Amino acid sequence: MKGIVRKTVPFLLIAVVIALLLFLPKKNEERKAVSPSIVEVWNVDTFEGGKGSRTSFLSKIARKTASEGVYYYILNYTAEGVKEAFSRGVCPDMISFGIGTDGIAERAIDLSKPSWGGELGGKCLAVPWCMGKYYRFSLSDDFSEEGRTAISCGGENLSVLAAKLDGIEGEELPSEEAYIRFLNGEFCYLLGTQRDVCRFQAREVTVYREELSEYDDLYQYVSVLSREKRELCLPLVEALLSEETRGSLKEIGMFSPAEGSASLTLSVFASAEARKELASLARAGREANFLEKYLKSR
Repeated sequence: MKGIVRKTVPFLLIAVVIALLLFLPKKNEERKAVSPSIVEVWNVDTFEGGKGSRTSFLSKIARKTASEGVYYYILNYTAEGVKEAFSRGVCPDMISFGIGTDGIAERAIDLSKPSWGGELGGKCLAVPWCMGKYYRFSLSDDFSEEGRTAISCGGENLSVLAAKLDGIEGEELPSEEAYIRFLNGEFCYLLGTQRDVCRFQAREVTVYREELSEYDDLYQYVSVLSREKRELCLPLVEALLSEETRGSLKEIGMFSPAEGSASLTLSVFASAEARKELASLARAGREANFLEKYLKSR
């Protein structure tokens, strides 16, 4: 009996080895075929939003857009963080960003869509998926009254240029300070944004507003940076531009780019030097037609 066992064991071991050789490669191939593709997306907020988080909103859209085997990994970055990451050769597959985020143009892929603020060299390198608006606020419904204006400054956007092109003069103040001092009666008017609309609503204060119609740079764009994952990125681009998404932007106090009425904007790729020069020209009271040479028109 022992002899039979000794003779049988080697044959069993050989059979097990053969089975492993035959079946394991196939299982590995199956495992490789269904391994998920991760699309890394960075969101960069360079101007004040309305309410809530654009990163969280973007994550919600990404979850809806994810398909079998394709997932979108959303990360929140600052403009400084993006610059530092790019310097180390670290780059996402996609990026959602506003004016003041440098280094995108040389990495972005043509999306072949109309985009007045995201075109460069005849190519669409970024397309806006949401926007904010500039307003002049008053505690009275009489906007003809003489009085001081506080100009709210809260990001990389050029509110002073919006004021200049709409013929408004005022004092530049940090966003929250401008809002508080306006409510306290120190200023007759406040040149602010959709962020202030949400502040007033939260405080349940009755405030009248006029939308500025000349200039708006409060656009959040999306660009695709990875050629290898281009086809995986495009579904999220389309989802952000869809009517469903644009109809839900009120959740974060923002607007669809189709709702914008301003005739001028600044290229989202404008350098820090160009933005600084434009702000200086606006403060110096240069003529609007001179400033317009730097701007994009519809």
